[in-house]
Amino acid sequence: MSEAASPSSISVRVRLFAAYREAAGRNQLETRVAPGATVGDLVDQLAGQVPSLKQSRGLVAVNHTYVQLGTILHDGDEVALIPPVSGGR
Repeated sequence: MSEAASPSSISVRVRLFAAYREAAGRNQLETRVAPGATVGDLVDQLAGQVPSLKQSRGLVAVNHTYVQLGTILHDGDEVALIPPVSGGR
């Protein structure tokens, strides 16, 4: 009996907001990560393209639910990266 082969990578859609969007020059990208990768792994992977992801920690949502960096990603997930927002009086 043979086991089904596991994929060598999974696909996730990343939506970038505000300063992250401006730094990347676009609002969305598709990327591939290893099976079992976490949101933190994804952020580390994308930091080369969008350095501000490491400079200022914002909020992360996966499939419209806020999550922590240790959340495991699955094929087809949509990840939203939202930078911290500052405001004043």
